Amino acid sequence: MAKLYFKYGAMNSGKSTVLLQTAHNYEERGMKVILLKPSKDLKADDNVISRLGVKRRVDYLVDSNTNVYELVSKLNVNCVLVDEAQFLESNQVDQLLMISHLLDIPVICYGLRTDFRTNGFDGSMRLLLIADKLEELKTVCKCGVKATFNARFVNNEFAIEGEQVVIDNNAQVNYVSMCPKCYIKQKKLIKNQV
Repeated sequence: MAKLYFKYGAMNSGKSTVLLQTAHNYEERGMKVILLKPSKDLKADDNVISRLGVKRRVDYLVDSNTNVYELVSKLNVNCVLVDEAQFLESNQVDQLLMISHLLDIPVICYGLRTDFRTNGFDGSMRLLLIADKLEELKTVCKCGVKATFNARFVNNEFAIEGEQVVIDNNAQVNYVSMCPKCYIKQKKLIKNQV
């Protein structure tokens, strides 16, 4: 029986690389996969791109009105792969669960658990609640401890306020994976300056 999987991790944990490897593994065995990505993710346009430089064009960009169950139900596929799943709407995550259980097609989602303020994204929160299998992909903070938070830097300054979604291909914005201790220390420094 197929399942809905959520593989989450902080920035630089290899989510897109693992997704691309998974697509390759299915296709190497003669199976058909489709890659979906929320259109809200402007990074790499209509591609999934890993920080290692591997990239692949997505099959469908999903906007907030796309019914992914209806979309996939019309296709002959063996697996659905979703990049940047945190940007999905909650009802779209419910549709992915329907794909796995009613159409018997595995759905593997990759994304962030939290934003730069440590708040949840709608898509991630719903996946954490209803996915059949959860897997954390790990990365390391600059101090050597497991990183679980995503710090936003704007013009090289640690940011604690701003819009939830600002894609990091903007020259003034970048994201750094941090352990909770380093994140809290950095946040405390900012609050003490205010």
